[in-house]
Amino acid sequence: MKTTLIIDDTVMARVKREAAERRCSMSALVESAVRRYLEAPKPPKNLPPLPTFNSGGFLVDIADREALYNAMEED
Repeated sequence: MKTTLIIDDTVMARVKREAAERRCSMSALVESAVRRYLEAPKPPKNLPPLPTFNSGGFLVDIADREALYNAMEED
């Protein structure tokens, strides 16, 4: 099928270079790219919620540098 597309000049220049490197037509390159895009697996629409947990609260105030150093040295 013959159609008309509006493609940014910089993208078109890259398509021309890539087609020349692969020694194929620009149409074949674009068709192949579109086919791969359409056949790629789609991400799930509804992702499951992330797990949550109760950590029991903070062990140290992270704004207190000295308390952080002391907590790291306790191990």
